[in-house]
Amino acid sequence: MPVSSPDADLAACRALMRGGSKTFFAASRLLPRRIVEPAAALYAFCRLADDAIDHGTAKQDALAGLRSRLDRAYAGLPCAHPADRAFAAAVARHGVPQTLPLALLDGFAWDAEGRQYETLDELLDYAARVAGSVGAMMAVLMGARTPDALARACDLGVAMQLTNIARDVGEDARAGRLYLPLAWLREAGVDARAFLARPRCDAALAGAVARLLREADALYRRAAGGVPLLPAGCRPGIRAAGLIYAEIGQTIARGGFDSVGARARVGGGRKAALLLRSLAAALPRTGTTPAPALPACRYLVDAASAPRRAVTTGRVDWVFDLFERLHREQWEIS
Repeated sequence: MPVSSPDADLAACRALMRGGSKTFFAASRLLPRRIVEPAAALYAFCRLADDAIDHGTAKQDALAGLRSRLDRAYAGLPCAHPADRAFAAAVARHGVPQTLPLALLDGFAWDAEGRQYETLDELLDYAARVAGSVGAMMAVLMGARTPDALARACDLGVAMQLTNIARDVGEDARAGRLYLPLAWLREAGVDARAFLARPRCDAALAGAVARLLREADALYRRAAGGVPLLPAGCRPGIRAAGLIYAEIGQTIARGGFDSVGARARVGGGRKAALLLRSLAAALPRTGTTPAPALPACRYLVDAASAPRRAVTTGRVDWVFDLFERLHREQWEIS
């Protein structure tokens, strides 16, 4: 069996990120290495968890397994997988509250149940769990733990999730999933069951997609106000992520808000231009106007902004022991 090391585990996580999310990977290239490494671990663990729910048949068993893996990571006994080991080291070093990844698993549980959402507020409850939680975790990795910074990080995560939903309407429908608020569809004259049986885009559906993207755009604007609250070296990467994802929405708009017949993509040249534009985010700015966290995200902000517990001698010993074991033990990749 190959000998594992933290470097090897992180390399595996970066490879998973490179292949799984071109947008996140592109934006991460503007982040400091001290953030990229734990962010890659975070991405890998979340990506594998998402895949376990999306592609597994026994979804409740998969959820139980994920909760066990999370408990083991927080106990310092991660499963024998590079993502689990790297994730355990990252959450220990940066003090990531377990409430945040637990929120993500709650969102995955809602996916496993096949939930649909009657109102925008209900959809925001879901988006807070599957994406606001990731925004909060990223802010914690950067050391941005003030309520305002965390609220804006959650705004960005939720905005990205709403963009994902708008982009994937057709793909989701063909898989039997529907995330657009049902009340909106009824108001527009769209029969949700008929749409799922035969996904197609018409003016009514396009209007619902446009409405969702307007909500996302409002959150992108709020999130941009939080960029100056981040460490200077982290600002370009986070601003880039927001700009690139917002551009997905613009691409959908240019296509007549038809995300059933085609899946919107941002080309490499446009991404490069947005990455260059994001470099201006490193310049110091002031005058951001605080805004309350989304109600759906308040519990995430409260958990992440709570004072970190004093680290006991035993806790310090455990962290160093974990890194030592990662260097010397042989693990079988499950």
